[in-house]
Amino acid sequence: MLVLAGVIFVCLVLLTLQTRGQASGAADVVAVVTTPVHTVLTRVYRATFGLWATYLDWKDVRNENTRLREEIRKFRIDGLVVAEVQDENRRLRRLLDLRARLPLDTLAGEVIAREWGGWVRSLTVNRGRGDNVTRLTAAITPDGLIGRVVDVRLGVSIVQVLTDPASTVGAHAVRTRTPGIVEGEPRGTMRLKFMARDGNQIQVGDLIVTAGQGGVFPRGLPVGRVRAIDDRGAALFHYAALEPVVDFARVDEVLLLTGSTAQDLAGHFPPNG
Repeated sequence: MLVLAGVIFVCLVLLTLQTRGQASGAADVVAVVTTPVHTVLTRVYRATFGLWATYLDWKDVRNENTRLREEIRKFRIDGLVVAEVQDENRRLRRLLDLRARLPLDTLAGEVIAREWGGWVRSLTVNRGRGDNVTRLTAAITPDGLIGRVVDVRLGVSIVQVLTDPASTVGAHAVRTRTPGIVEGEPRGTMRLKFMARDGNQIQVGDLIVTAGQGGVFPRGLPVGRVRAIDDRGAALFHYAALEPVVDFARVDEVLLLTGSTAQDLAGHFPPNG
C-alpha cells in the first residue's frame, strides 16, 4: 500500500508539473532517479543471462565430456581386443610354422587350466583319449620343451611341467656336451645335476637341451639356460640353476608329439632358446 501510494503521489506531482510547464525539470528529476535503477537492472539482467549461458555451456561440456569418455572407453576395449587377437594370431603362426618344420607327427592343443602351488605344476590340455593321446607324450612350444603327459582323460590330458619336483629329464649342454639330469625343485625352479669334470665346464648362459635318451623326448629340445653354477668343490656332482626357456604361466597353446621321438630336433628351434 505504501508503494502504491508513493507511485500515485509521484504521478500527481508529475501531472501538476506538466500542467504548469515544468515537465522538463520533472523529466530531469525522473531521469536522475531512474537512471541508477535502470543501470542496476541492466547489470543484473546481463549477469543473470551470463550465468544462464554459462550454465548451459557447462551442461553441454559435461555431456560432451561424458560422451567422449564413453567413446575412449570403447576404443580402449576395442584396442585390447585387437591386441589380444594379434597376439593370438602371432602365437598360432609360430605354432603352425613349428609344426610344419618338425619331422614328427604332432597334435595341437589349447591350455584350458593350470594347477598352481605357488607356481605352475601342471597344465590341462583339451586333448584326451579320443585324440589318441597317451601317457608320456611330450608337450612343446615354439620356444622349447614344456614337459610330458602324466594323465590322459576323456577329452583332456594333464601335462607335468619341468619345474614340478617330480619331473626329471635327461639333458646336456650344447656348448660343452656335458650330460646331466634336469630336475624340478620344490620352489618352482629347475636345476641341472651333472658330474664334475676337468676341462671345459658349463658356464652361465649355456643352453641346455634334451639328450634324447629313454625314448620319451626327442634329442635337441631346448629346456633352459644356465642362470648360476653351484660348485660343490670335490663333490662328485655339481648343480646349475636353470632359467626355463618356456614361461609356463603364459603358455596358451601346445604341440603334443604323437609320433616317434627318435629324431634329433637341433636346429628346429631358435638359437636363443
